[in-house]
Amino acid sequence: MKYLLVLLVLWVAFAIWRNGRRREEVERAKRHQQQQPGGALPEPQAMIRCAHCGLHLPAADALPGKDGKVYCSAAHRQADQ
Repeated sequence: MKYLLVLLVLWVAFAIWRNGRRREEVERAKRHQQQQPGGALPEPQAMIRCAHCGLHLPAADALPGKDGKVYCSAAHRQADQ
């Protein structure tokens, strides 16, 4: 009779442990789905190189200078003039 009681306690403990793991997996899957964007990826941006330091940056963020050169900051544009 003792063995049946021990087996019953072990079985209940295992069931509780397994149920907790399932709940954690469901929560992890929900968090993973929330982190991923639902839409398509954005279009790639054209990258250009700063004429002063060589840093590559998106064309939309670049500052134009003389002779068609582009710069990453106003300080680099002034330093190159």
